[in-house]
Amino acid sequence: MPELKLLFLQILVILLAAKILAAALRLIRQPEVLGEMAAGILLGPSLLGKFAPELMNALFPVASLGPLYALSQLGLVLFMFLVGLEVRLGLLRDSARSVFLASQASIVGPFVCGALLALRLHAYLGNRAAKLPFVLFFGAAMSVTAFPVLARILADRKLMHTRAGVLAISCAAVGDVIAWCVLAVITVVARPEASHAALPLRFAGLGFFALAMVFLVRPLLRRLIPAHEPLEINRFALVMMVLLASVWATEALAVHALFGAFVAGLVMPRGAALEAGLRGRLESITLVLMLPLFFAYNGLRTNIALLDNRNLWLVCGLIVVVAIGSKLLVSAVSIRLSGMTWRESFAVGVLVNTRGLVELVILNVGLDLHVLSPTLFSMMVIMALATTFMTAPLLDWIYPTGKMRAGAA
Repeated sequence: MPELKLLFLQILVILLAAKILAAALRLIRQPEVLGEMAAGILLGPSLLGKFAPELMNALFPVASLGPLYALSQLGLVLFMFLVGLEVRLGLLRDSARSVFLASQASIVGPFVCGALLALRLHAYLGNRAAKLPFVLFFGAAMSVTAFPVLARILADRKLMHTRAGVLAISCAAVGDVIAWCVLAVITVVARPEASHAALPLRFAGLGFFALAMVFLVRPLLRRLIPAHEPLEINRFALVMMVLLASVWATEALAVHALFGAFVAGLVMPRGAALEAGLRGRLESITLVLMLPLFFAYNGLRTNIALLDNRNLWLVCGLIVVVAIGSKLLVSAVSIRLSGMTWRESFAVGVLVNTRGLVELVILNVGLDLHVLSPTLFSMMVIMALATTFMTAPLLDWIYPTGKMRAGAA
């Protein structure tokens, strides 16, 4: 089948480009995922389509993108499940008690600044979307932190148990939970055509789903899947069925499937053996194969050439500045008020400013919902890349590893 042969070629080219750029970025101490993100954009109209449009159209004809989209969405479902699995609800409770001001400021500051900026951008770049979903979505997109990328930066530098590391991961976890809850609400509002039910009934259904997952599914899973025993194949099959049922339920409620995957990860029992088993079975195929397909599909939707005049680049620069200022600076100041040193506070601000892959996931949801225009989508992708790229060098400058470890909790 020609279509199948082309799909295999697409996957091969995507993986090759992702690994080459990931290796190149690793040489300058950047996370590999940043190279994979950049590779996806380079394969799209921003670079390959500009200098070799015939090659891009031959490799990625529009008619062939359906299978690539399906595989990328499956990869995102598995990835969001792993993100939910990494969030520690107990840590969130501890964070809310001990550093409530810091964790909330890292969310509220960017959300408010993003929403205010969205109010000004709506008439210019609103894509004819209703103002409320546009403003809420923009605020949520500004608030998010790339929880998995942040966790890996901390683990690679052996900073997970420093005071700054614990606070950064707590703020990121709180931010991701709140951002995805807000996104679920936005999706219900922005997809009136996806369900015939009235809006109050859809919100009631979403609330019932969340309560059922926390108070019914979670206790049942604790009984059926011992968290401290090796994950055998039948229990893994049960986990996958819970994941798919959760994804189906959120889609049936006209909420994005990725919210269901995230919630499924949140309610999984916590135990070293179970978590290691799930990561062992899912992480390699998700991170190595599936997510690069998402990056490529994202890159095919990103066209930096749409920013074709000085005003659009000024708006893009303003978005980047607001994103950094509202997340990094507001977080740093609020954390300083909680009693940490300025050096630690700015280190945490830099860490929570990492947006990475989670930002791309949210942006693609916004583009699918027609809340974002292709031009604004491209601007936000640039912002995600910029805030992720700056994390490692700024962290080295503000708070070298040796000094950071001296503040271990």
